[in-house]
Amino acid sequence: MNTRVKICGITRVEDMAVCARVGADAIGLIFYPPSPRCVDVGRAQEIVRRLPPFVTRVGLFVNPAVETVEAAQAALHLDLLQFHGDEPAEFCARFGIPYLKAVRVQPGLDLVQYAARYRHAQGLLLDAFVAGAPGGTGRTFDWALIPPDLPLPVVLSGGLTPDNVGEAIETVKPWAVDVSSGVEAAKGIKDAAKIAAFMQGVRNARV
Repeated sequence: MNTRVKICGITRVEDMAVCARVGADAIGLIFYPPSPRCVDVGRAQEIVRRLPPFVTRVGLFVNPAVETVEAAQAALHLDLLQFHGDEPAEFCARFGIPYLKAVRVQPGLDLVQYAARYRHAQGLLLDAFVAGAPGGTGRTFDWALIPPDLPLPVVLSGGLTPDNVGEAIETVKPWAVDVSSGVEAAKGIKDAAKIAAFMQGVRNARV
């Protein structure tokens, strides 16, 4: 099985172009103002206007207003929504667009039960728990906390880099991996060499 790759936190057309050229399956656009990787709808339009076919456009939100999601979708025709806050399942599903629900993994959290609450999601994005941060911390978590019987596809995130993504895939066997800070030169600015190395690490993983 080929492990899919999403590269998140895209803020520049040239970074999107690198992602597409090396074979990333999806790019993530962040609509959460506290994030250093946040883009406004105008900048996002510049990016997706140049996006080649067959690359999924994902919009990331954290406890957004309905109007925020609707405005982004109207302007960008997002393929997938990604929710990183405390959004209930009914909210995530109300837009009629497939969605991922992110969950910050920590000991004691029942991921099977969590997946059941969001059973209509396309998958669970598993990230590291850091108090006060909804994601994007660049930290890994204990992959042994992921049960083998999750009923939804797993998108593995949290501290992935070119150096550890192969091990992560071989250990967790996720449907997809999601990276942001692990392929950056600076916050919001991607590094083309790191992106290429990350993709090579994915392809070299033994699954």
